[in-house]
Amino acid sequence: MEKTNVMRMLDKAHIAYVPHTYAQEDGLIDGASVAKKLSQNPAQVFKTLVTQGAGGQYFVFAIPVLAELDLKKAAKSVGEKSIAMIPVAAINAVTGYIRGGCSPIGMKKNFVTVFDESACAQKTICISAGKIGAQVELAPQLLLSLVRAKTAAIVTV
Repeated sequence: MEKTNVMRMLDKAHIAYVPHTYAQEDGLIDGASVAKKLSQNPAQVFKTLVTQGAGGQYFVFAIPVLAELDLKKAAKSVGEKSIAMIPVAAINAVTGYIRGGCSPIGMKKNFVTVFDESACAQKTICISAGKIGAQVELAPQLLLSLVRAKTAAIVTV
């Protein structure tokens, strides 16, 4: 497998990870399908969501693939009145990634990033390796440290 920028950044930071690939030709690239293709527990596979606050600032949230982001809890976690998902068409311009291949590692800018607190309960978690068809699995504490993320309860219960 060819290395992605995410993998190169992890290598540079001396962070151990396990690369995973999955077939995407069937078009099933949603988080639940990816978890199934990788035979991973969906609680360990995290999707990366990009939002914009009422003040115009962008925020990144990472949550388990079967969970839904609670916009009120997410806004509170970053000190905003409200936040909204950015349009799919804006993902590449804001992050440098495409929908389905968005990773919290290596975005164009270092946005405030919040992982759902459930990440810390996992031995390892999987996130996008920065392109469709590739994931990396690593220890959540190392990932949180690398992207300077915090954790909060940000999913609907």
